[in-house]
Amino acid sequence: MPWLQVRLAISPEQAETYEDAFLEVGAVSVTFMDAEDQPIFEPELNTTPLWSHTHLLALFEGGTEAASVLAHLELLTGSPLPEHHSEVIEDQDWERSWMDNFQPMRFGQRLWIVPSWHAAPEPDAVNLLLDPGLAFGTGTHPTTALCLEWLDGQDLKDCEVLDFGCGSGILAIAALLLGAKQAVGTDIDFQALEASRDNAERNNIAKERFPLYLPEDLPKEQADVVVANILAGPLVSLAPQLSSLVKPGGRLALSGILAEQGEEVAAAYAKDFDLDPIANRDGWVRISGRRR
Repeated sequence: MPWLQVRLAISPEQAETYEDAFLEVGAVSVTFMDAEDQPIFEPELNTTPLWSHTHLLALFEGGTEAASVLAHLELLTGSPLPEHHSEVIEDQDWERSWMDNFQPMRFGQRLWIVPSWHAAPEPDAVNLLLDPGLAFGTGTHPTTALCLEWLDGQDLKDCEVLDFGCGSGILAIAALLLGAKQAVGTDIDFQALEASRDNAERNNIAKERFPLYLPEDLPKEQADVVVANILAGPLVSLAPQLSSLVKPGGRLALSGILAEQGEEVAAAYAKDFDLDPIANRDGWVRISGRRR
């Protein structure tokens, strides 16, 4: 069945008005999209900020007349419509289309991230089976890739690892598959912990090798390796805590950092760590080092 899609160029102040109006005239879904590739970082708690230039996409069942929808919108809002466009889009198996686009990815020399429905390209490699599910990290983002490549280059045999902000558990599970003895995961989101547990089970990781905690329940124990792929602001504010969680001589890797934020984050850890050159990928960076 085809669908009618109507796209409006709106400001954040118009969002609620037009969302309500579209639903009133029969839209089956309403989506907000960034119109200018403008990132939003670290929004305040309990807020859902929109971009300064936003596209609102409304989807209607096939057979809906675009002219009728637009006319009713003008009546409901009492003003001329912003810049808009309508088109008919063909139906497809959206889940299958997305799955086909998520292919196995190699990181470093040994490590592959393999979708759980896909055959491993190199069966004898270190293959991490991943079901993105709740989408807390799949390896496709540069920050995750930077951390995975770093882990692949480390000797993790018998190491204790801490994944701070574990999301899908991808970094902790990778560390375990690469030889770590145990990896502890912590995240503020219950769904992230659930995703981590599911992915660990998918990779035959026993619970005792990958304990999971909310931050307030995290044991005050030091690790040989700490990875934190979160955001620059929390990395700076948490520097004393994260530094204290690394054993003397232990290793640290941080990401989730824009290139222009790298020096600030590095400065927050420089007094406790001998830092490596900052690694950069697609405007994102990784900061790593060894604790003195």
